[in-house]
Amino acid sequence: MPCVDISTNVNLDGVNADPIFSDVTKAVASIIGRPENLVMVLLKGSVAISFEGNKEPAAFAEIISMGGINSEVKRKLISSIGTILQTKLSIPRTRFFLKVYDTTMVHKIAKL
Repeated sequence: MPCVDISTNVNLDGVNADPIFSDVTKAVASIIGRPENLVMVLLKGSVAISFEGNKEPAAFAEIISMGGINSEVKRKLISSIGTILQTKLSIPRTRFFLKVYDTTMVHKIAKL
């Protein structure tokens, strides 16, 4: 079950977050290859974030998944989620950071 946790310093009061949840869910499911009903999305606004030494609109997201992650998938996730945040919340893609964690990689590394 992929879980996407997005934090932004943008105030979400009055923002219809439903399209963000829907778009992120669809993108993650499609890119990672999991059904949409197994994707969890968390969205937190008004988080204290400083990026590049200023507090202009920015976002940090973390994706945790059991498998389905490789370099190409990471690039697609960064691009897709970055575009969604830019379109829906006016967060420049250059002010978005994504951390990707594949829980199955721990077992693969431990066996080496």
